[in-house]
Amino acid sequence: MSKAKLNVVVAACNNMGIGINGNLPWRLKQDMAFFKKITASTNDPEKKNVVIMGKNTWLSIPEKFRPLSGRVNIVLSTSLTEVPTGVHLAKSFEDAMNLVETMVSTVEGVFVIGGASVYKKAMFGSYPCRIYLTQVLADFKCDTFLPEIDEKAFTKIPNPSDVPVNEFEENGTKFHIVVYEKCFN
Repeated sequence: MSKAKLNVVVAACNNMGIGINGNLPWRLKQDMAFFKKITASTNDPEKKNVVIMGKNTWLSIPEKFRPLSGRVNIVLSTSLTEVPTGVHLAKSFEDAMNLVETMVSTVEGVFVIGGASVYKKAMFGSYPCRIYLTQVLADFKCDTFLPEIDEKAFTKIPNPSDVPVNEFEENGTKFHIVVYEKCFN
């Protein structure tokens, strides 16, 4: 199988927390707009991007927004028995990647959007990987955390032209986006 490039899209606060009780601990409209833009936009109007997520991430998305529009949604689960409308179900990350390979002519980008175990598979697997990390510059109580970004495996790169470089502030919470690229020797 060829190695599709993975794009991890995640927001984490100071302690690398990404969630609490199955939800985001913050509400940042500008970050959600970036998330939608980066995961839905394609250069080729004939193609779509894939979003890969775990079952809990799927369930955390408000029903009115499921499936995420304009994207191919793949949900990882070994326990879901009924396939949600508009979704592909995969039993494992590897099964999801095999499914992506069958869609290669209609897919432009592959985005991993959570949760922690799915991020870990993407970050520590053998696939080329880019991380779009929204650094939420605040402390929030969390029960779910992003795996550590190993500086031997990932290098911080200048933000591509489609990624804002400025710092934002919403509801008293500051945040900015940094991008990491997996290093292959």
